[in-house]
Amino acid sequence: MTDDTKKPLSPDTLAVRTGQMRSPEGEHSELIFATSSYIFANAATAAARFAGDDPGNIYSRFTNPTVRTFEKRLAALEQGERCIGTSSGMSAILCTLLGLLKAGDNIVSSRSVFGATVNLLSNILPKYGITTTYVGITDYESWDQAIRSNTKLLFLETPSNPLTEIADITRIADIAHSKNKLLIVDNCFCTPCLQLPLQLGADIVIHSATKYLDGQGRCVGGAIVGSDSLIGQDIYAFLRTGGASMSPFSAWVFLKGLETLSIRMQAHCQNAQQIAEWLNSQKFVNEVYYPGLESHPQNKLATKQQKGPGGIVSFEVRGDKEEAWQFIDSVKLFSITANLGDTKSTITHPSTTTHHKLTKEQRCEVGIKSSLIRLSVGLEDVTDLIDDLKQASSHMKK
Repeated sequence: MTDDTKKPLSPDTLAVRTGQMRSPEGEHSELIFATSSYIFANAATAAARFAGDDPGNIYSRFTNPTVRTFEKRLAALEQGERCIGTSSGMSAILCTLLGLLKAGDNIVSSRSVFGATVNLLSNILPKYGITTTYVGITDYESWDQAIRSNTKLLFLETPSNPLTEIADITRIADIAHSKNKLLIVDNCFCTPCLQLPLQLGADIVIHSATKYLDGQGRCVGGAIVGSDSLIGQDIYAFLRTGGASMSPFSAWVFLKGLETLSIRMQAHCQNAQQIAEWLNSQKFVNEVYYPGLESHPQNKLATKQQKGPGGIVSFEVRGDKEEAWQFIDSVKLFSITANLGDTKSTITHPSTTTHHKLTKEQRCEVGIKSSLIRLSVGLEDVTDLIDDLKQASSHMKK
């Protein structure tokens, strides 16, 4: 007979069961440990905790049982050794970069990253002597050529926000590792249910837990996942002192989100695919950006690298900002908000919201036109969603 007890658990099971340590009360659902501090049995125990000789709780800025359960669960889903929960997706990026870098260091980043990330890389980190070199997300020769002696890491967001460009993670990881550099991948759009960057060669995975990990727009949080040696040293030390901590309540909400993540991502993909196909046939649309369409430049790569095309669909209307705003203002079911990854479908105008701090030249360089609209396709009935888009288009100037 074979010993089935050593058989690895499936991701769907890990998303529900991993990390929970039940209290003597025998609760079925995870507890929220709403406490700032912890009691030590004696002075020697307190000293051992602070010295790192005893792994127990110290202070909820950096040790909290609810946050730890979330961290263990997401690490298991991403197939990483260690996870650190943070106060937001941007704080996850900040903790990672400031934990690993010093003045004089350089980052090579895709141009096609979130607007707030560009602002961090271009306007904030240079104040501390950290520079960034930008390259085209699929220009692999440029990735290689941009690496300098003071480059410490490569940063990538795939699929990109908002044009859903797909980069070959394994190829860029090989470029980074051939020159002894790290690769960081923002996996916000796919989540571990659709893409596993660590298994494709990335060293660190970043999440905005605010998006799909929560899935219902309730809390703000972030996460960093990687090896214990990489995550558990300088990055954890920066979080411990810097204090960009995830709250216990947010961690509990994200735990509940992880339990349904797989089935939600499947539904997001199904709805988004139908909407992308419908938009692709409409006369008021110039271009549709969705990895599930055969017309997408990286459709084959997406099929190989991801388990699904995701829930984000972007498209350009015929016209300019006026027509795009007119369309957005005419929707009745979609929520006009810059957030994404919600069960509720959302619509936004990237060039004047999420990417408004980019210069006009920068937006042009990455293809974000004033006619571009981004949809985060939710879990409503897809027929209702298409009907809403259809009636919105009827209000546009002919």
